Amino acid sequence: MTLNVQGWKCLAAAFLAMLALSTSVQAKEAAPLAEDPVVEKRLIHISEELRCLVCQNESLASSRAELANDLREEVRKLIRQDKSDNQIKEYLVTRYGDFVLYRPEVKPLTWVLWFGPFLLLVLGVIGMAYYLKQRQAAAPDKAPLSEEDRRKVQDILKSGEAS
Repeated sequence: MTLNVQGWKCLAAAFLAMLALSTSVQAKEAAPLAEDPVVEKRLIHISEELRCLVCQNESLASSRAELANDLREEVRKLIRQDKSDNQIKEYLVTRYGDFVLYRPEVKPLTWVLWFGPFLLLVLGVIGMAYYLKQRQAAAPDKAPLSEEDRRKVQDILKSGEAS
């Protein structure tokens, strides 16, 4: 079955219509421009030091999760209320815990976060040294070669034979 020119035109028009419909479905509403550049600059500065509670490995500034948008709006509201950066962070820590901070304060509750990796490294080095020491102690002592054995080895090496 072959298509004539009219058939190709209809097929191309249908393809373009499907393409146009699929892209319009995926389009999102444009984000409004910053109302106050000073507030937005402070928001970016503060939100770079905060962790997205959904993504967990992204800052609040770079996350596009719904909760991150809500938290950014909350921070905007607090900035407009003339709260300081520390007051905003304290508010979020009170509400969500130390996890919301990328660099939590060093206090007894966060010692594991700060010192845990170093402690694991030290324990690993100590464990490896202990293992190697035990392994070396368990290895049988090898007696040195006697003079007769040395001569045999030398003769074999010189002759090139291993019989």
